[in-house]
Amino acid sequence: MSTPLILVTGANGQVGSELRTLAELWPAFRFRFATREEIPLDNEEKLKEAISAIGPNWVINCAAYTAVDKAETERDLAMTINGKAPGWIADVCRDLGAQLIHISTDYVFHGEGTHPYREDDPVQPVNFYGETKLEGERTVLAALPNAIIVRTAWVYSSYGHNFVKTMLRLMSERKELNVVDDQSGRPTYARDLASALLHLIQSWSTIQEHPTPHIFHYSNTGAITWCQFAQAIAELSGSNCQVHPIPSSAYPTPAKRPAYSVMNTDKIRPYLPDAIPHWKDSLHHCLSELKRLA
Repeated sequence: MSTPLILVTGANGQVGSELRTLAELWPAFRFRFATREEIPLDNEEKLKEAISAIGPNWVINCAAYTAVDKAETERDLAMTINGKAPGWIADVCRDLGAQLIHISTDYVFHGEGTHPYREDDPVQPVNFYGETKLEGERTVLAALPNAIIVRTAWVYSSYGHNFVKTMLRLMSERKELNVVDDQSGRPTYARDLASALLHLIQSWSTIQEHPTPHIFHYSNTGAITWCQFAQAIAELSGSNCQVHPIPSSAYPTPAKRPAYSVMNTDKIRPYLPDAIPHWKDSLHHCLSELKRLA
């Protein structure tokens, strides 16, 4: 039996980059990493032609429109990339007999909860970005009902643009920072998420024995606010910058953010070999990696 070929879209993003880092540790798989230039997410015909030419056994769709605030005005582009393109990818996977993992977001929920969201809890996005990601889930499952959807949140990495790297930059420039303290969630180290995605592929024979939809939540354990996250970044990086809590009303943004984004991760845990790391442990690992790369 030939070695399965995994196509990773969005190869230069945070999760795509971490999958590339992990690839050599997974000799049971072959990998093909594709950028947006190779697989254009705004062109259905070219997207399908490109994926068909590669002929993967699996696609991990890491590609997305991630500018939450800009999505409020760039609605057509955001909906095409996040809402329509995942369905096109699912169409190709169905025709090729391939399987798909599609990455979604905590922003599909309304953010007014008090207990960690489960996969089958009602969805109700509070901003247009969340609406596009929810549409992506729907188009994927309509084309490929047994696809895997993994919702994640607050993703950061040593690669790309993210909250951790932004805070480190600002802390090097300023003595004080104000950060919102009334939005709660669970940070996700992209390397931990990438590893979990590969373990899901490894566990596919077991997963498909269970009823669809195969929707999972993944983030690191422990719930915090953005301010608490920033304070931990300062502490672990040795910064003397003072981080002060402020309400969201003091930092208005074009797109509304959910106040509560904590997701329950019980469903995915049986498919992972180890316990999901605590956010602070993973933050420490990421900061060490950034220091190594500096």
